[in-house]
Amino acid sequence: MEIYPSLVTVLTLFLYFILTINVGRARSKYNVSPPATTGNPNFERVLRVQQNTIEQMVLFFPLLWIFSLYVSPIWGAGIGGFWILGRIVYAWGYYQAAEKRILGFAIASLSSLVLLIGSLVGIILTFLK
Repeated sequence: MEIYPSLVTVLTLFLYFILTINVGRARSKYNVSPPATTGNPNFERVLRVQQNTIEQMVLFFPLLWIFSLYVSPIWGAGIGGFWILGRIVYAWGYYQAAEKRILGFAIASLSSLVLLIGSLVGIILTFLK
């Protein structure tokens, strides 16, 4: 059922939308006018959360959908949900201090790794059938 990975996709995009809004708010709060991307370390951390999340989405979306197609849409969505949780923990920690981003990064990275390995196994098993 594609509804589950579709829901994870929409929730991920919603999270990204919120992170993007946070960048605009931080620009105002820390007086960093566009197109500047540096100046205040607090602003820079908010910007890095948004930038790193989009960088990770490039890997996450294909893995979510390939895993869901070749393994299981329910399991894919569940693992994808952990990825979203990891990105939230990452953002929450990074907003406070750079060193507090590690747990969230680890959760999201592990989720991506599981999707990657599972996708490869699912494709290989499909070939062998």
